[in-house]
Amino acid sequence: MSAVPRYLLSVYGPAERTEFGTYPSQKAMLQAFADTGAFTERLQRDGHFVFADGLEPATTATTVDGQGEKSAFTDGPYLGTKEYLGGFWVIEAADLDVALALAAEGSKACRGTVEVRPFRTEESVRALLAP
Repeated sequence: MSAVPRYLLSVYGPAERTEFGTYPSQKAMLQAFADTGAFTERLQRDGHFVFADGLEPATTATTVDGQGEKSAFTDGPYLGTKEYLGGFWVIEAADLDVALALAAEGSKACRGTVEVRPFRTEESVRALLAP
């Protein structure tokens, strides 16, 4: 019996922040936090939840490249873009359609764009290695 597929729901938002993060007001920020918390509780209740968390702003990142003889460390995100990863959910869903429907709900709750990516499975790796 195969395991339930897992998906990463990555939440993206604008890089520019105000005193209320990416929200226009304190009221909007608090409502988004409440809605996101309710969505996460629903994921838990319905058996989809694996893990979730928010991230500090991209400006706090350090990019590490250890591919050469000496590792290189650079302050800031890997890419300079107008939007950055701000948080994520790892969920289990029967299929991509369910994951996409949940992502739409999560996007509405947190007021951010959500990218859905399946986790690599043993089967997908075997398919890559097959002649």
